[in-house]
Amino acid sequence: MVLTYSIFFSLFGLVFGSFFNVVGLRVPKKQSIAYPPSHCTNCQRRLTALDLVPVFSYLFLKGQCRTCGSKIHWVYPLMEAVTAILFVASYLMFGFTPELIVAILFVSLLVIITVSDIAYMLIPDKVLLPFAVVLLGLRFVIPLEPWWDSLLGAAVGFLLLFLIAVVSKGGMGGGDIKLFFVIGLVLGTVGTFMTLFFASFIGAIVGIIQLRVTKKGRKTPIPFGPSIAAAAVIVYFWGDGMLAWYMNFLG
Repeated sequence: MVLTYSIFFSLFGLVFGSFFNVVGLRVPKKQSIAYPPSHCTNCQRRLTALDLVPVFSYLFLKGQCRTCGSKIHWVYPLMEAVTAILFVASYLMFGFTPELIVAILFVSLLVIITVSDIAYMLIPDKVLLPFAVVLLGLRFVIPLEPWWDSLLGAAVGFLLLFLIAVVSKGGMGGGDIKLFFVIGLVLGTVGTFMTLFFASFIGAIVGIIQLRVTKKGRKTPIPFGPSIAAAAVIVYFWGDGMLAWYMNFLG
């Protein structure tokens, strides 16, 4: 049954990953997520079912539009595959427990903000705030231990990133600050600190690689949201084990 459910969650994730691409690309531009229907941004041809099979259409069409041959951005299939993997990981980690609801919502948020931040260097409030409200409500029903840790984590995450933004004079975006509020709700205080540590480490590596590849100056802005999302996923799924290993190492 585990295999059957894993396949189900992977298919579920592929479909929703495709939808999350639409949300992440359209909401920041204040466009409808329903209209116009999915289409090639170059030739404007409306996409058919053959064009819209998550991941597989990209592979079958060799990353090109069937009509005009324009390149399809690699972000589309990547985020579809990532969503599928994260949905399966959520099921395998938590099973059919209440925390699975939190996990699915949390990774969904992280996928959407990753798409929007890569595309526009923007994490829109219209995405963050609904997730924040729902996850806040869920943390009262599905609390951390102790129950107030999610509230403290949210406060710490928000204030810590706000302080960094002030000290760096705008080096941290408002979306990143609010994202850490949500991360605090889900992960708690220790998890929030761990996420910031890993996000900084991942962001530094990504920044070095991008600057070397693009050969642009150090002041070139780089989206931090994807690094935060990757760090949050690592901490959410494996943070407890990593922390336990570290404490045993020290002691």
